[in-house]
Amino acid sequence: MSDASTPDRPTLRHLAIVARDPEKLAEFYSGIFEMELFHRDPDGSCFLSDGYLTLALIKHQLDGDTPLGMNHFGFHVADTSGISAALVDSGADEPAERFTNRPFAEYRAIDPEGNWFDLSAHGFGGPRPAAEADGE
Repeated sequence: MSDASTPDRPTLRHLAIVARDPEKLAEFYSGIFEMELFHRDPDGSCFLSDGYLTLALIKHQLDGDTPLGMNHFGFHVADTSGISAALVDSGADEPAERFTNRPFAEYRAIDPEGNWFDLSAHGFGGPRPAAEADGE
């Protein structure tokens, strides 16, 4: 078994939605589902967590071509290089390193249907799950 900070197998830990009004959506998810707002970007994007999964509510840019709705999801993995190699072996493109000042994900990849997903060995920020916080 790996240490508490990395999973034994890849775990889905992050979802991102492009929203017109991230603040209003954050109020909805925190009010109804008791999610905790743990980060806010200068552009108004909001990042919440239920203690296990992080939810990024990305501010829609009117001058961009990114559609509203589901944008990407992310896996917490023990070894980004091993997963990257497995993706390439399967015929997928090699994951691209993400250059960002956000501490959320190191790599971006694309599945066979064109869906974006992130790979992160260090996690996606926000409150840690109870099992990890307790050192289990």
